[in-house]
Amino acid sequence: MKKIAIISSHPIQYNAPFYALLSKVPEIDLMVFYTWGEAAKGQKLDPDFGKVIEWDIPLLEGYNFTFLKNTSDNPGSHHFKGIINPSIIYDIEAWSPDVLWIWGWAFDSHLKALRYFKGKLPIWFRGDSNLQDEPKGFSFKKLARRVFLKWVYKNVDTAFYVGTLNKNYFQSHNLKPNQLVSAPHAIDNKHFSVEKDEYPQLLNELRIKLDIKEIDTVFLFAGKLEPKKNPFFLLELAKHFKEENFKFLIVGNGQLEKALQLASASDNRIKFLDFQNQSMMPVLYRLASFFVLPSTGPGETWGLALNEALASGRPFIASTKCGGAIDLYNSLNGYLVNLQHIDFKDLDAWIRKFNIDEFQKQNYSFFECFNYNNFIKQVIININ
Repeated sequence: MKKIAIISSHPIQYNAPFYALLSKVPEIDLMVFYTWGEAAKGQKLDPDFGKVIEWDIPLLEGYNFTFLKNTSDNPGSHHFKGIINPSIIYDIEAWSPDVLWIWGWAFDSHLKALRYFKGKLPIWFRGDSNLQDEPKGFSFKKLARRVFLKWVYKNVDTAFYVGTLNKNYFQSHNLKPNQLVSAPHAIDNKHFSVEKDEYPQLLNELRIKLDIKEIDTVFLFAGKLEPKKNPFFLLELAKHFKEENFKFLIVGNGQLEKALQLASASDNRIKFLDFQNQSMMPVLYRLASFFVLPSTGPGETWGLALNEALASGRPFIASTKCGGAIDLYNSLNGYLVNLQHIDFKDLDAWIRKFNIDEFQKQNYSFFECFNYNNFIKQVIININ
């Protein structure tokens, strides 16, 4: 039995189901060290949503974990000094793992552990950064960052890359092909794909609440209402698709909320809902005809909502700035928008000829590639 220690900042709704599945593998003994501390458990103020968030799915079930004491004066995952764990080295050594797996290096304690255990244990790494937001051309700042990141990643033995752009990123920082393992970003596909008995009733209640008919074409945006997510694109869509049966649903909260509502006040086809928790998201995707993720960046390294939409049986319209779009997209399941040169005529033609039956027949390829089980297979291969 191999002991794997994972260092992660806090419980995350996309990672917890993976940890639980990995813990069921007979040859693995897993311990997750959460470095944000006990404060990361339960309700937290999300500054981007502008409200207190507590996920309504279990994030601490099915696997072993411990919360490390965080002594940061300003704790959180939003800056390097937000995670400082004086005992992290002692705690990991006391558990005596065979492999140390670090999820994200950009915190004081994570970088400290990465450097300390290099050469003492096999160091695995998981991150989804890419080079999309890197400035073009030469600059000393860009050069300095590249040198620094090469120094960081020289401490990594194996990197599990989430997709094409992330692989390119690791290669640009001197990781070799034999150090790179494909483990595409995944979600709990079952949570979104399984049809539950209560969904029809909840779906009908939503349609009544929002005055949306079954025959309507619904464009759904769900996420933080912040500049990098670019929710104003939904209003641009509404200007180009003027039919009364085209509806535009914006779900979430954030700094752009009031501006969006003010700008769309004259169009009753544009609807708003507050932040919806994970248990309700499968219903929202089923209400939609198309899920829209028009992010401009910086920092949209993947866009896991695209996975959720596909798992729910819904196609997407995504900007080319979404890091995962290049891997998830094919002509049957989505449409990619270059925000610098939006061709609304071509988008209009794609929407009107879209065949939901053909999409659903082909969507099996998504479930084959982007799931936790493929990730777990790679872990087993590498630990052996």
